[in-house]
Amino acid sequence: MESLRILAVDDSATMRSLVQQTLGMGGYDVVLASDGQEGIEKFGLAPFDLVITDINMPVMDGIAFIREVRKKNSDIPILTLTTESEDNMKQKGAEAGANGWIVKPFRPAQFLDIIKQVMQ
Repeated sequence: MESLRILAVDDSATMRSLVQQTLGMGGYDVVLASDGQEGIEKFGLAPFDLVITDINMPVMDGIAFIREVRKKNSDIPILTLTTESEDNMKQKGAEAGANGWIVKPFRPAQFLDIIKQVMQ
């Protein structure tokens, strides 16, 4: 079976590395981007099965990034992975098109369980 491709967007190199390691343990093929603009560029280059994005990033924040992804693909699951836990921010994410909200820091096993559920 071909591994599922996930685009992970986060401005923190440490968080990108942690996400890549965790998803790699789950057998996923991960492509990383450091902000929303780079994420959009990479999203246009190849098909993905899932997008994971931070919210607070330079150049293009996660909300704008989610809106741009939704213009290109209305079906792909999008999860946010962020320190933001305010309800109004979650509401903005949902309105932009996010399917789920994960608050940092995450536990790897729990994170992989969420990914597995979303990918079914």
